[in-house]
Amino acid sequence: MLFLLTNKKLLIFILTVGVFGILNTEMGVIGILPTIAQNFNVTVTQAGLLVSLFALGIAVSGPILPLVFSGLDRRNVMLLVLGIFVVGNVVSIFTNSFTVLLIARIIPALFHPIYMSLAFTVAGSSVSQEEAPKAVAKVFIGVSAGMVAGVPIVSFIDNTFSYEMAMTFIAIVNIIVFVATLLFVPSMPVKEKRSYGAQFSVLKRPVLWISMIAVLLLNASVFGVYSYVTEYLYAVTHMSPQWTSMTLLLFGGANMLGNIIAGRVLTEYPVKAIIMFPLLLGIVYIVFFAIGEYRVPVTLLTILWGVLAGGIMANLNQYLISSVAGDAPDFANGLFVTSCNVGTTVGSAFGGLLLSTMGVEYVILVGIFSVVLSLIMLLIRSYLSNSAKKWTASL
Repeated sequence: MLFLLTNKKLLIFILTVGVFGILNTEMGVIGILPTIAQNFNVTVTQAGLLVSLFALGIAVSGPILPLVFSGLDRRNVMLLVLGIFVVGNVVSIFTNSFTVLLIARIIPALFHPIYMSLAFTVAGSSVSQEEAPKAVAKVFIGVSAGMVAGVPIVSFIDNTFSYEMAMTFIAIVNIIVFVATLLFVPSMPVKEKRSYGAQFSVLKRPVLWISMIAVLLLNASVFGVYSYVTEYLYAVTHMSPQWTSMTLLLFGGANMLGNIIAGRVLTEYPVKAIIMFPLLLGIVYIVFFAIGEYRVPVTLLTILWGVLAGGIMANLNQYLISSVAGDAPDFANGLFVTSCNVGTTVGSAFGGLLLSTMGVEYVILVGIFSVVLSLIMLLIRSYLSNSAKKWTASL
């Protein structure tokens, strides 16, 4: 506890770099799939299994493994997960078998939700309850960096040096975090162990299920568009590759800024933020759809989109679930990770369907429709939460 009181900044920094390493392992290969296909003599579609099966592993283990490990010393569990990621990364560098590469990705994917869940829980519990959203927001900077910055960094190393060097970069990040956790993070035993049944009991709350659906839809609204934004900027906005790269870089920076803003807004105005962020995102998509062919306005709009997306897909989504299942934090964070990954898969699938059937300019409709549905869920969530509070007050 003394460490948490005097070294909170160092702890949160280690957690932030940790989630960057975990997310970079998941997303970094997206930018080098053609190289992987060539190196392992498979098609790009087959290479894509490295991404889709990783996400499937997360979705399957998300509600289960964080709960299984919830009663163990948190530092030891984090070291276990980081160790598994390091081994998987090292195997990925040296293997010549695509099957082995798949296994080296799937096994860490199963443990991915454990570290993510612990990172949010530890960050939030290291400060007061009022300051928790800000602490979690800082950790989410690592999430955004891993999802947005990791892809171009890994791609750059691959293009400049080699596939092996790109995978080495991913491994080095996780090794650094493993060593930092070993040296600077103290033992963190769970003082109040809740039974699995007690933690599972939060699933009886309708407001939790509504929150999970809202998170799924919000993540679908972001990734249903983001998955195809490069092609959109090429085909609809007619941006050059250089301008497109700059725009996506601005999106990534705005994404990280959105984490900080959302953390502060959720701390001060949580009720308003729950509706405000999705509503603004919906407006951005509508304007996007109307002025998609104009480069400068689209570039500026992409920055605003990045701020809102960063605040929503990280801080807001996590808050929606953790705030209604705070008595089972590890399990709740596992549900958050699963809901986000299912939302990403659903959004990308529908975005791809619209792209193939109607054209890339209509991909924006995935964002609009998903936001509208999420707002309906959030209004239902607000009604259920208020009803629960009135019932509790009457006791």
